[in-house]
Amino acid sequence: MQLQSQTKSPFLGLALLMLSVALPAFCQAPPPGPASTKVTHVLATLTVKPGVQRDAIMQVMNTEVRDTVQLYLDGRIQQWFARGDGKGVVFLLDCKTVEEAKALLEPLPLIKNNFASFEYMTLGPLTPLRLLIAAPPAGKK
Repeated sequence: MQLQSQTKSPFLGLALLMLSVALPAFCQAPPPGPASTKVTHVLATLTVKPGVQRDAIMQVMNTEVRDTVQLYLDGRIQQWFARGDGKGVVFLLDCKTVEEAKALLEPLPLIKNNFASFEYMTLGPLTPLRLLIAAPPAGKK
């Protein structure tokens, strides 16, 4: 197999080959419903509202940073990033629902003072990978 010789792991080469064969069929199937995707995290994107003055934001930043660091130290914020457009931050939260994420983030000063807002998205495992571990159909190997 030429693919195996280009990778350091025969298993990785086989997995990539299987995924490339199975993925087109999966993409044509209807997307899994919300009940079929296990939620493991919530992605929260903060956007500073237009027209909010920098001076107003700076007045609450000490408390905002302290509260955010506490969420990180409590294990609730798994990762955090600055947005590339400079308009806010992105948090990867250890939450199972948007409601749980809102309960953590809505008390933050930037939100309480109506200087910013969050958008939330639930995340879960990449389900097409199940095709790599599924049993082959009867009579095929």
